[in-house]
Amino acid sequence: MPTGERSATVSTMSNSLPDGVSGEPVLHWLGERFRSRALDAENFDNPRLEYRRLFSEMWGTFLLVVVAAGGGVIGAQVYGGDLTLAMKALAPGMMVMGIIFFMGTVSGAHLNPAVTLAFAVRGNFPWLRVPGYILAQFAGAVIACLFLQWTFGDIMAGATLPADGVSTGTAAGMEALLTLGLVSVILGTATGARNIGIAGAIAVGSYIGLVSVWGAPVSGASMNPMRSFAPALVGWDFTSYWAYLVGPLVGAMIAVMFEWILRGAPTKGGAAAAQGILGADDPSAL
Repeated sequence: MPTGERSATVSTMSNSLPDGVSGEPVLHWLGERFRSRALDAENFDNPRLEYRRLFSEMWGTFLLVVVAAGGGVIGAQVYGGDLTLAMKALAPGMMVMGIIFFMGTVSGAHLNPAVTLAFAVRGNFPWLRVPGYILAQFAGAVIACLFLQWTFGDIMAGATLPADGVSTGTAAGMEALLTLGLVSVILGTATGARNIGIAGAIAVGSYIGLVSVWGAPVSGASMNPMRSFAPALVGWDFTSYWAYLVGPLVGAMIAVMFEWILRGAPTKGGAAAAQGILGADDPSAL
């Protein structure tokens, strides 16, 4: 840009500043931008706006479970015979990736009681909000399974159960290991305030898809107590369910311990990411 045109542009920006504002227009714009982000964080911390977070968790969990359980339900139908195990395993990972992109900045996109509890134990999430998040996840998962049952039937085809020849204890151990890795990825990206951005979406979604390819044939690769509980509740069959409650919770707590070893105390950026209030240009993301 020629010097004359650049000077004219700066002059125009300066003239457009509100009365009483002086200094570099760019610096003023940046200051206003950061103040806007701070206001957004304050608003989301307002208890009167908690419904946004809870709706986000319910809607996101619905989408996750309708895909995760739906793969088995549709695959059990005549017209779903072409669905392979790899397709069923990769679909939830891709869905989680999309969910983080579109609602990660609202609620943190937990979608999983094990993740919510891990964030709370880690010190990145207020315990006061934990019951509401878990109830919202419960509602989303159950509504998804009711939809599948009413639409296609045979909801238990989408349940997570140990494979033939696999004991419930082995399934619990597999779920603990898979969840340990999942929560480690989530906490690790949240520490750098990335779990609500591109890096976190790709990391978490890819992890779920990849480990499900080899974990699903063993235990179903649930890694989520609510994803397993909802089909069991709607189908009223809690066979081996304890493995899908104990396994993920144990794995999540071990992941919290590992995070302390690897990174020490929780960070401000991690807390902001866990609560979905961090913007891409927030300086704590650096």
